[in-house]
Formats: sequence, structure tokens, C-alpha cells
Amino acid sequence: MSTPVWDPEQYLRFADERTRPLRDLLARVPALPHEPAATILDIGCGPGNSTAVLRERWPAARITGVDNSAEMLATARTEGEPTADYLLADARRYDPAAAAPDLIVSNAALQWIGFAPEHGARPEAGGPTGAGGPGGHLGLPARWAAALRPGGVIAFQVPGNFDAPSHTLLAGLRRSPRWRAALGEGAARAGVHEPGAYLAALAGAGCSADVWETTYSTLLPGPDPVLEWVKGTALRPVLTRLTDPAERAAFLAEYGALLREAYPAGPYGTVFPFRRIFAVAVKR
Repeated sequence: MSTPVWDPEQYLRFADERTRPLRDLLARVPALPHEPAATILDIGCGPGNSTAVLRERWPAARITGVDNSAEMLATARTEGEPTADYLLADARRYDPAAAAPDLIVSNAALQWIGFAPEHGARPEAGGPTGAGGPGGHLGLPARWAAALRPGGVIAFQVPGNFDAPSHTLLAGLRRSPRWRAALGEGAARAGVHEPGAYLAALAGAGCSADVWETTYSTLLPGPDPVLEWVKGTALRPVLTRLTDPAERAAFLAEYGALLREAYPAGPYGTVFPFRRIFAVAVKR
């Protein structure tokens, strides 16, 4: 399975829209055990937009951003939150225990980590069957909870729109005769579980948890705005594999036409519904 190559500039084209769910998530986070000098881990910090929001809330905290993309971390260090520490590491293998964190935050990153699609998962159509153990999707909350100080908090949000046209059309196109050989298998894919699975996993890890979902109806401006959105996230595995410029252009033209039909532009922009799943858990 190939690892996506990330483009910080493309991702941040919709920085406000991508950061709003994090602000809504952090509004539910209670006081931390060692405020104001709390220790905070931002796992899957990307280009540092999430780390900057954490700094706003906890200006005196020691914050470390963790990500497996050197490109994203380079942007985080210069444009995201320069006063934070950053670590290049894979969340599946990273052990946060040494940091003894008061808070572990993950903003729209957990969906990229392998999971077994039991418990009501919503994977990409024909999607992944990754590990469900300690390094897998539902295994991480237990590892994170074990690393927390008593009274510490886990807070994460993941996209819950894998059955939306933006994803089902992409999955169907990848399996089509023209693109099956290049894109049908082997590229990194993403998926999430239903809220109840996260609630059960966090409760089983010794936490009291609050899990909920919200659908954001975002009005995107400009031509092909949904295509521009997914270029920063869901399309990264495809764009990583399509190294030939002509093939890449052909794929984007075909996919863009499908998206324009699924998400028609209106007089004020294109409405893009986006479901997200949130969890905040406190270690007992």
C-alpha cells in the first residue's frame, strides 16, 4: 500500500473550513490536569493549522505535533505554530507514553490508520481491512488512554462522509476499466467506524466518553470547488500514484465532471455537505 504524498498548500486552500470542526471539538474539552503548563500531543498535525488552534487555547502548554509527512511538518514549523515541537513519526507506531500527556488531540487523521470494518464501519466503497490491533484504528484509543496522566483527555474528530458522492464516485472511477490497473488496488485508503464503535472503544480503555456527529453544510466558492477540496485530502493517494501529467489530467477531468453533476453550483456557490464524527474522553 503506497503512502500518500501531501501538499500543504492545497490542503490549506480551505483552512478555515477544515479547522472549524477542531474548534468545535476543543470547545468540549474540559480543564486539563496540569493547566496552564499542560503537555499536549497533536497526532496527525499536518501543516500545523490544528497546532496553532491548540496554542490559542493553551498558550503556556508544551505542544508536540506528530505527523508522518515531512512536507506537512516543514509547513507546520514555519507557517503553522513555530513555537511547538514537531516529530516525524507514524501514528501506528508512535508511543506517546514517554511524553505523559495531559491531552492527545487528533484532527481528521485517524481515518487514514488501518482498521477492520466490523462494528458498523463506513469504509470507502471496496475499502480497507487494516489492522484492528494496538496499531490499528480502534486499537489506538486504548494505547492513547494508557499514555495519559490520570484525568487526561483524548479528543479527536474524523470525517464521516465515506458514503457521500465525493467518495463513492471516486471509488467507482478507480475500479472502472480505464483506471482499475493503476488505481483499483494498492493505494492508501481511508475509512471510519460509526460513533458507537468509538464510544465502546474509549469506554473499554477506561475513559468516560462523549461521542457525537455533526453535518456541516459548507458553501464553497469558485469553479470545481469540491474537486479542489478533495485534491487536498481524499485524492492524495490517487494523485500520488498518477505520476504521468497526461494521465493525471485525464483522471481529474473525468472525476471533476462527475462531481459537478453530484454537487451542482448555485448562484452563491456550491453546497458541500460534510458529516464529521467527534469524540472527547477523560481517563478515569
